[in-house]
Amino acid sequence: MSLSLFAKTATRSFASAQASRGFATSAIARRDLIQEAYLRELKAYKPAAKSADSHKGQVREFHQPSPPKAPATPSSSSLSSELDSYASSEPDVAEVSKSSSTEEVSVGGGAKEFLEEARRDYPKEEAHH
Repeated sequence: MSLSLFAKTATRSFASAQASRGFATSAIARRDLIQEAYLRELKAYKPAAKSADSHKGQVREFHQPSPPKAPATPSSSSLSSELDSYASSEPDVAEVSKSSSTEEVSVGGGAKEFLEEARRDYPKEEAHH
């Protein structure tokens, strides 16, 4: 009985497989028309021939720049006179201005003096009610 059951199941699955294969596509329907048109136009394309002087309007001619000239070297007499004038000149000295504050800064002292001086710099805060 198991053999006949196996045979029935096999024939049913074979029949259902054939029914689903009825939608197979042919080779003609699978053609890609757009790709074929693109390749046909690509093969038929012939670029226009360029003349040998077609670049004349596009590119400027290269001209080598002139080499730079060496600077003139001063003579030894002019160098010595410039060095002598530099050695004899007085250096410019800036005037030292005194500080604008009239209070003198205390150099010594301890931590208490420093804190009292720091408190004097800040105004007292009024109580907010």
